[in-house]
Amino acid sequence: MKALVTGAAGFIGAYVVKALLAAGAEVRGFDRLLPHATDPSTDFVVGDICDRDALGRAVRDCDAVFHLAALYSYSRADAGAMHAINVEGTRTVLEVALSGPRRRRVVHTSSCATCGPVAGRAATEADHPAAWELRVPYKQTKVAGEAIALRAAASGGDVVVVNPTTPVGPGDLRPTPTGKMVADVANGRARAYLARSALNIVAVEDVARGQLLAFERGRTGQRYLLGGENLAMRDVFAAIATASGRPAPALPIPWTIVYASARVSDFALRLVRREPSLLMLDEVRVGRWPMRFDDSLARRELNYTSQPASAALASAARAIKEK
Repeated sequence: MKALVTGAAGFIGAYVVKALLAAGAEVRGFDRLLPHATDPSTDFVVGDICDRDALGRAVRDCDAVFHLAALYSYSRADAGAMHAINVEGTRTVLEVALSGPRRRRVVHTSSCATCGPVAGRAATEADHPAAWELRVPYKQTKVAGEAIALRAAASGGDVVVVNPTTPVGPGDLRPTPTGKMVADVANGRARAYLARSALNIVAVEDVARGQLLAFERGRTGQRYLLGGENLAMRDVFAAIATASGRPAPALPIPWTIVYASARVSDFALRLVRREPSLLMLDEVRVGRWPMRFDDSLARRELNYTSQPASAALASAARAIKEK
């Protein structure tokens, strides 16, 4: 099998490339940036995800497409770029990948953000985010991009959707907002945590392996949450701090106070055309409900498994301290 991986230089994308190579596949990476390190057996193409001609040349002799190219940001300044990449880029990839005589399976990487969270329980693939959350451009664009993928499947395209929860691990170099959170705790910059908050933590290696399982076993048109363990935020921060040799942040702050502080900070910095680097308003907004998810469908249908969240967090924290 020869697979095209879009977003191959990104955090999850780089691990998907490794997993495919380990499984014996030929891999062609496609990204607007060169990766920090590339396996010599990987054919790598630098290109724009919205460049139909470049994508057409890249996919021409491929049997499968793993679409991971996306912009994960809570910065309001990135809203236009998120629409271009997460929505229009997804549309272009699917149109190119599903056209022509060769029938290809596409694994579209969405996000748990399109499934929830929901109040009072862990969200599943049958759920959707609350309407008020769609004010956040990242959420809005990931929902729109996923909808394009699901419509392509409904129209006869062989498309499977995967929804990673909160991947952590070595190699989150740019970093993602999750990687920044881990770095802030590991480096002692985070002194408190959001009370009553929670995350579903998963090792990035498990997400990459789940992508291959979705390709091999997933049902066309189905969403699959790829997760790990639901942990209270205090336990997430404690695991990172312990692995970093630091005391765990011990001060719980209610969401209402954090949100009010973020609103004030956002308003003040907007006057000088800047955004906060710590209390980003949209990132605080999506923390209103605990982000708990139930990935039992992937475990049942794909034979998906995951390592303990504590081990994944420790691995991510150690990688930061070793840089």
